[in-house]
Amino acid sequence: MVRRAGLFCVCALGAGTAAFGQAPASNGMTTGPRTTGIERQVRSPEVGPDRRVTFRLRAPQATEVTVSGEFQSGSVAMTKDSAGVWSVTVGPLKPEIYNYNFTIDGVKTIDPGNAEVKTGSTPSTIASILEVKGDGPAFYDAQSVPHGEMHTLWNQSKSLGTIRRVVIYTPPDYAYASHPYPVLYLFHGANADETAWMRLGHVNLILDNLLAAGKIKPFIVVMPFGYPAPPGSESAGGFGSVTEGFSRDLIGDVIPLVEFNYHVYKDREHRAIAGLSMGGQESLTIGLNHLDLFSYVGGFSAAVRPQEFTKNFAALTADPKAANAKLHLLWIGCGTDDSLFSAAQSFSAFLDQAQIKHTFYTMPGAHTWMVWRNFLVQFAPQLFQ
Repeated sequence: MVRRAGLFCVCALGAGTAAFGQAPASNGMTTGPRTTGIERQVRSPEVGPDRRVTFRLRAPQATEVTVSGEFQSGSVAMTKDSAGVWSVTVGPLKPEIYNYNFTIDGVKTIDPGNAEVKTGSTPSTIASILEVKGDGPAFYDAQSVPHGEMHTLWNQSKSLGTIRRVVIYTPPDYAYASHPYPVLYLFHGANADETAWMRLGHVNLILDNLLAAGKIKPFIVVMPFGYPAPPGSESAGGFGSVTEGFSRDLIGDVIPLVEFNYHVYKDREHRAIAGLSMGGQESLTIGLNHLDLFSYVGGFSAAVRPQEFTKNFAALTADPKAANAKLHLLWIGCGTDDSLFSAAQSFSAFLDQAQIKHTFYTMPGAHTWMVWRNFLVQFAPQLFQ
């Protein structure tokens, strides 16, 4: 049971809403600023019943406005009406969760009419979020099933000499069960943080739905901050690389923290490690070099470098028979439109040549959460069986 875990709460981003006087729209989104006189309300984005989406922006002094997002290639020009409102309609779009931005006279920004915002550990990833609903619930939607809980642990990392935060998912029956649980250590990508898999990946809702469908066994998910020092700070917190510093914190502090505070198994047979992009490179490097700690390893669109394979995975390939005996699962996935797809192919070929058993899973898609949410659905049912 939890000894020191505090509940993790998600708060609405209300400051911008209050400042602009936004009011709820009939479709659950927010309108633009309240206006008076001849000015009219601006709703953006507006999703129609045919899944066409209209974006709007009041910017009477602007000379050029475009919208770009994961639902299209490149940007689309918006047109201005006599009231100074720019708009464009795109689609129809398939049901999904997309990121998008406006560019106003060369300045990239979010949609001020939309309170749903993607954030991370750096400002470069800030974007607005568009959700296009389907005819029924998606695999990542909240459904009428038992739900797990999200917790936050604060910890003084001895390895890094700083206070760190870890986000943890416990399955619906955790508070009532007497048995220990397996653990998946799950990592975010570059420019994100420890909340990304919950806010953008919907990890808790996905696992709740998979559990209710009987497709997975219950396990705990631990999501630490993947940098040894804040992005943009000098070097990697005094370590040779981000992965080196993060590895020390994970092994020396995070795993002991979880095993002290939660009722979990403490052996490699019940411990998995996975991540996306930067986190995928971390999970593969740490996991495959510590098969004494992990028996399930996954890399989603992992930011691996072919020129470093021989050096980084020398211990793995030195004794393929021993490695295969320890690995219950080595799972690699990448979208075919991802810039890292060729690197993923090269890594799979490297493993084949070294006679390391693994799964290489591909699907259409780029370097986005649309792909990574799907990867979790493919990966999770293979854990702890």
